[in-house]
Amino acid sequence: MSKLGDLGARLHRGEVGYDFIGNRKIWYGISILITITAIVALAVRGLNMGIEFQGGAVFTTPKTNVSVTQAQEYAEEASGHDAIVQELGSGSLRIQVGGLDTQKSDQVRAELAKDLNVPEDKIAAELVGPSWGEQIATKAWTGLAVFMILVVIYLAIAFEWRMAVAALIALIHDLTITVGIYSLVGFEVTVGTVIGLLTILGYSLYDTVVVFDSLKEQTKGITKQTRWTYSEIANRSINGTLVRSINTTVVALLPVAGLLFIGGGVLGAGMLNDISLSLFVGLAAGAYSSIFIATPLVADLKEREPAMKALKKRVLAKRAAAAAKGESLDEGSDLAEGALAGEASR
Repeated sequence: MSKLGDLGARLHRGEVGYDFIGNRKIWYGISILITITAIVALAVRGLNMGIEFQGGAVFTTPKTNVSVTQAQEYAEEASGHDAIVQELGSGSLRIQVGGLDTQKSDQVRAELAKDLNVPEDKIAAELVGPSWGEQIATKAWTGLAVFMILVVIYLAIAFEWRMAVAALIALIHDLTITVGIYSLVGFEVTVGTVIGLLTILGYSLYDTVVVFDSLKEQTKGITKQTRWTYSEIANRSINGTLVRSINTTVVALLPVAGLLFIGGGVLGAGMLNDISLSLFVGLAAGAYSSIFIATPLVADLKEREPAMKALKKRVLAKRAAAAAKGESLDEGSDLAEGALAGEASR
């Protein structure tokens, strides 16, 4: 068996592990800090909205020897507006200029043809109205709201309301981080970005549901035993599915990274680059939230229940009595010992 496979088996059996639940305050603090930074960035910098949302013109030139920087200068001089220039894989250029109408677009096209030394009829011009982007955004928000509602209802029925709440918070956490990074770095928000944001919701939810399913199975009849607290079993569930979550995330990130860094960075693949960028950021955030946020939140909510409080008292009392007699605590794993230390410190 490979080392990773052996580690996964030992994690699943509870022989080794990391106390995610016991250290949850650290991860909560990190997430709160990231979220505040994202909100501040949105308030101060805002989002760099693409031409689909603000309207304007897109010019596609034939192959040219003019550099991206020089073409940007030509476009801004001709239009009087900021321009975004991308070099496509064929050596041609894609020039986006916001705030242009049909008449102004024709003038800019003619000026670009002179500056770039290419025939005017070889430059393709496409006008984009802001209303189209607004319609896409409205439909995206509607789809997001419906998705969130259906997710909460499903998880509340399949698991319980606490897991539904935790999953919803994790999803909002992922979206906030992704949008915040776009604002901080200044990435352009296009229709491809919106598509990517909607896509990451499913990926983010997948790992969370895997852990929840494991937790649901392991906590059946939990109050009938006095060996584990709910938080300890939750910790075992995360560790038991940890390797699977890592494998799933890596396998998902690899092709997305290929699209982003090779397809977008090398070939200049426009819309493909926008989709893969939001997917890459969102998938990484989703993997983090499913492990460090969602399940610890469930454990926090469950430990507030009278039955779980009573169980915790019985478990700790039994362990204290066994320790006083010099008997083995019978946790059966290093993971339990770490969890016990965490319980004692809280």
